[in-house]
Amino acid sequence: MATQTAGIRGIVSAAKQRFSVTLDSLGIPGAGHRRRAALTEQHRLSFDLLCKAMDDPALAAVLDTYESDVPLDKQRQFLFANALYVNNLYFYRIGALTRAELYGHLRVMCRNKVFREYWEATRHHRKSLPETSEEYILGRMMDDLIHDLDDADTDEWWVVGEPPEESA
Repeated sequence: MATQTAGIRGIVSAAKQRFSVTLDSLGIPGAGHRRRAALTEQHRLSFDLLCKAMDDPALAAVLDTYESDVPLDKQRQFLFANALYVNNLYFYRIGALTRAELYGHLRVMCRNKVFREYWEATRHHRKSLPETSEEYILGRMMDDLIHDLDDADTDEWWVVGEPPEESA
């Protein structure tokens, strides 16, 4: 009897695994959970690496790919600005923020002089992104937002720009 039970468990386990693979290939909700889990792990690792670089000048030097000399303190600020930006993108990608909410968070970040310097210093980083990629589209949204804020003749920065419509 124990052998039969173990055999049945093995069959059920194999069936569950095949079903899970099928769901992944069809893009059914279980796959979304696994995608969010993978994004979470990737975000955690990326954040840990950024934190190490902010704490250690020798490691920060590895991430110094700016087109001009950037002093160490400014590099650390840029790494932190990058961490804030990526954090907002992460929340958007896992569905914790809508695109309009992301836009609102980015609009606040664009008010900061150091963040603006970071964004300009990393402009060349975004040039290699495919124009169809989500990261390119969101970067373009940020560029447009900064342009709108620069051109606005109002002190009410929180109403500047047109939040994007949600895609279906």
